Amino acid sequence: MSTWAAESIRKIRSAHTETPLRTLRVGRTEVVLKDETTLPTGSTKHRTVAAMFCHAIASGEITATTQVITATAGPVATAAAHFATLLNLSSTAIVPAKTDPEVLARIEKEGGRWQRAEQPPAALQQEGRALADRWAAHFLDHFTAAEPAVAAWPPTIADELFAQLPEPPQWIVVGAGTGATATALGRHIRREGLPTKLAVVDPENSAYFPAWATGARDYGTGMPSRIPGIGRPRVEPGFHPGVIDLVIPVPDAASAAALLWLHEKGVNAGPATGTSLWGIHHLTTTMHEQGPVATMVTDDGTPYRTTHLNREWLHAKGMDPTPYEPELTW
Repeated sequence: MSTWAAESIRKIRSAHTETPLRTLRVGRTEVVLKDETTLPTGSTKHRTVAAMFCHAIASGEITATTQVITATAGPVATAAAHFATLLNLSSTAIVPAKTDPEVLARIEKEGGRWQRAEQPPAALQQEGRALADRWAAHFLDHFTAAEPAVAAWPPTIADELFAQLPEPPQWIVVGAGTGATATALGRHIRREGLPTKLAVVDPENSAYFPAWATGARDYGTGMPSRIPGIGRPRVEPGFHPGVIDLVIPVPDAASAAALLWLHEKGVNAGPATGTSLWGIHHLTTTMHEQGPVATMVTDDGTPYRTTHLNREWLHAKGMDPTPYEPELTW
């Protein structure tokens, strides 16, 4: 390994700090929240992208002169810009044509560049890969590379969470985007022989619940998720049903209701955490599980003030939380 590669991996790994836990009482159940918003780019994707950079550097795919390309406007692009800047590399995010300026500003703040896609959102990954080929750059494909990178570069979020907890929780509840976080948690539970069960919450239009229920890995919905960061129209390579005990389908309006409830309780979470909270509601009220339960605050709510935290916007999108809110009166 070159001196640059060794030093770059050291920089990435030494910059990581443990994210804190906080507790929230949900009815009679103690819920432990692992607050990933304290990571430098404010999302659990930060640690995933860190592992992807380390993996690509160790494999010789990123060198001191490599440009890095992502195909997303989400937290992966922001984190990639952060780590590229840390290593004095250039990064470019291919973003959907209608990406909000506030999202683009977050990429720029971390030192990254962006350019709007020429193709529809469904072709974003292909467009990013084609650009990387044309520029002789490295394409950071989080849908295929995240899970093996996370597995190869411990400690994972699972290692960190269980080291912080005085005893294993009864359940862990998370969403799945790439599947890397859920898979890391499920593998840790099984490797250590823990009594904890893993539940994955799945929003509308996502392929994960039907794929888990039917065993059809080729299941597709053809529709994008409306809950940022989780849910996919197809089953991604990082999603491994065998390490998951339960997948809970969650209506998007229920996610919105739970998100608003969290903010009333002072938890500045993003929509995916609302989906997880509704999954916890299902476990405690429908399945009568007692807990304790652990989950993640995967990103903060600030970027969603005009969308998922805005009742007018939710109503216009057919995600009116009103019918679900009476159930959240613990």
